[in-house]
Amino acid sequence: MNRAKQNVFLVLFIVIATATLQAQDYKTELTVAKDGSGDYQSIQEAVDATKSFPYERITIHIRNGVYKEKVKVHSWNTKLSFLGESKDSTIITWDDHFDKMDRGLNSTFFTYTLLVDANDFQAKNLTIQNTAGEVGQALALHVEADRAFFTNIRLLGNQDTIYLAGEGNRNYFKNCYIEGTTDFIFGEATALFEGCQIHSKKDSYITAASTPAGEPFGFVIKNSRLTAEDDVEEVHLGRPWRNYAKTVFIQTEMGDHIHPEGWHNWNKESAKRTTFYAEYNNSGPGFKPGERVGWSHQLSSNDAEKYVKAAILGGWDPQNE
Repeated sequence: MNRAKQNVFLVLFIVIATATLQAQDYKTELTVAKDGSGDYQSIQEAVDATKSFPYERITIHIRNGVYKEKVKVHSWNTKLSFLGESKDSTIITWDDHFDKMDRGLNSTFFTYTLLVDANDFQAKNLTIQNTAGEVGQALALHVEADRAFFTNIRLLGNQDTIYLAGEGNRNYFKNCYIEGTTDFIFGEATALFEGCQIHSKKDSYITAASTPAGEPFGFVIKNSRLTAEDDVEEVHLGRPWRNYAKTVFIQTEMGDHIHPEGWHNWNKESAKRTTFYAEYNNSGPGFKPGERVGWSHQLSSNDAEKYVKAAILGGWDPQNE
């Protein structure tokens, strides 16, 4: 091999080696601790320090403590995980609400404690809460991303606790505790809630889906429990934020706080023809299929077969990543 060819191969080798090192030259494990014993003392600082569009998943370990901060996971913070030390003692909290934001008719969407804009986000073993109280819309969690996975999480708020946005976006909640008052699970994304406790704090509505027309699934609550405060007696399973709302409860235990009619049309007569509200094989004193509104559905076993995780989430399964 002549010297010219050797030089060419040497340059190519250096370029490839440098690119490989640069691709891997970032930390994939960061720690946040209030007492200063970690890499950062605030969650947002840690998020802002992560590599944009990483090749490998980055995990932010969050030690026990109350983190009073409004956190945003930007669109470039893909493949990011929040891993709390414990569900009850690792707490992200803020207190914005509709009137406080003063952003006009869309003020609701600025009230979040945690906003996730990046695909492939995961969170485990922590609490996300909005402590504004019963003062109107006040989000704890706002998701604008695809393939967001939450497991062993507490989501605490009142009105509009969780907003799941984006046509075609998929969200998966497993073994979570979710509480609120009115429309506290709402939005247009597709979401599967599996093994969750959904707790109503007053007589109102659990879900307010705004599923786009043509989407095969909206919100699916499966193998979960619906509970309530002792003085709560009349809670509807859902009402349609938009006319094509889809919400299905499957094999879920329902307390006696669930209104016998089950569903409400939000005083929109057209919604009776366009929504898809359904149940299958639920249980408990709140499951009264014979008394549900006539425009809702009780699924057959054949119909229920399509409500499997792979179908609902379009083949995505974060537990296999």
